[in-house]
Amino acid sequence: MYRIALLALAVAGAAAKPAQVTVRLSEWNVQLSEQTVVDGSVTFAVTNAGSIPHAFEIEGHGIEKETPTIQPGDSATLTVTLKPGTYEVYCPVGNDSHKKLGMVAQLRVGHPAGAHSVGYTTAMGDARPAVRTIRVAGGGPVIQILPGPFPFPDSAAPILQAFGDEREGLESQVKNGPYSNNVAPISGTFTFDAWDLGATRDSVYGVAEFTAQDGARWKLVMDRVQTKDVPHHPRFGGVILGLYYHGVTAVHTPLVPTINSAVALWSVGHLYRNGALITDAAMVHVMLLSHTRRDGDFALECWDCSRNTVDELQLQILPGPGEPKFAAPGGFLFVNWEKSAAAREPR
Repeated sequence: MYRIALLALAVAGAAAKPAQVTVRLSEWNVQLSEQTVVDGSVTFAVTNAGSIPHAFEIEGHGIEKETPTIQPGDSATLTVTLKPGTYEVYCPVGNDSHKKLGMVAQLRVGHPAGAHSVGYTTAMGDARPAVRTIRVAGGGPVIQILPGPFPFPDSAAPILQAFGDEREGLESQVKNGPYSNNVAPISGTFTFDAWDLGATRDSVYGVAEFTAQDGARWKLVMDRVQTKDVPHHPRFGGVILGLYYHGVTAVHTPLVPTINSAVALWSVGHLYRNGALITDAAMVHVMLLSHTRRDGDFALECWDCSRNTVDELQLQILPGPGEPKFAAPGGFLFVNWEKSAAAREPR
């Protein structure tokens, strides 16, 4: 049990905190002008200072209220009546994906005068949050995705407008990139464990082995996560369990259809080709995601695949910064296991 000490929110004779809180939303932060307010009516003046749509929600003690979606540069207000306690405030966009990317904060509410205090814990309950673990095993047909045109260029084009300096590179991938219908059946295995422990303590261990379309034998060993900036906009890394992104969401590249994922992770790996070490710094992105490809020819079957069964395990391996391209079509490795499974458990 990790209980945070009781906090005296106000003392006799002190001036009451203002009943208005200014909120600034951006990628990927929620900034509050006040961390503590008095109970009663509170108005939140919310501005979207980011480059993609956001919203603001407050939840706790029987309250769950939110603003409409706020476009970049626009503002909204939300007035609620709050009882003493601790509330969670966050961006609910993308089925809470923005919240999972860090757009979350806490607001403490107390009495206006007197030595009153409010108890709260790290999980807004009595217990320390459980460590979340997922074990994934690849299964079903295995395919290698080779360079080619993106099948939904007209759908992706409007979302690409928000990508700034990275837009040119993404537009080149629309014409010939790693998100294509140019696929080849191959063989291989992939299993891993991932631990969602927070922004700086995430962990992963896993091994992928596969024989590529050209006969080369590849082996990847993942033993550490990547938590530094990872293109494309927005930038994030580590292990995230349960994420709605890609496609129309404006979260990460839109050159993958809109999906739900059981796990998304960014890792650094040791990569071998035909038994020889190629690099100790391969850049790896893994998703266990809702099914995007048709049975049979394995073409991308939908622009919004978020309602499909989550059973497609996707592995993308790129050279580290400053390293040469791999000896593979397009210089990258992109492999799918089409019928995969996961088990999640707290530890």
